Amino acid sequence: MPASAAFPLARASAAPPLELKARAAAAAVQASDASAATGEAADAAKKAELRKAAESFEAIFLRQMIGAMRSATTGDTLLGSSASDQFRDMMDARVADDMADKHSFGIAEMVLKQFGVDKP
Repeated sequence: MPASAAFPLARASAAPPLELKARAAAAAVQASDASAATGEAADAAKKAELRKAAESFEAIFLRQMIGAMRSATTGDTLLGSSASDQFRDMMDARVADDMADKHSFGIAEMVLKQFGVDKP
């Protein structure tokens, strides 16, 4: 009895060596493309996260700067109260956020350059 008759599945499932190599190469290319795509997506996500952190840093820096400038003044003694101080601080924070959103100071760009991320 021939071997192929005794083991019919062995004959049907056996692929030529070149076909196996081609399948393995195609699978490797697909895996490298998938890992490159995920690597690029992860890199883009990391850059976006770093950009957001740099912009937040600029806003915090500007808040501190405005607060220091505000404390250097003599203040408003006519309507001076803790409530007006609180609302003035809220206004200063909002002004600092708006200034940071306009990117006019360039602090965030300098931080991004320090980390090797260029402006888009």
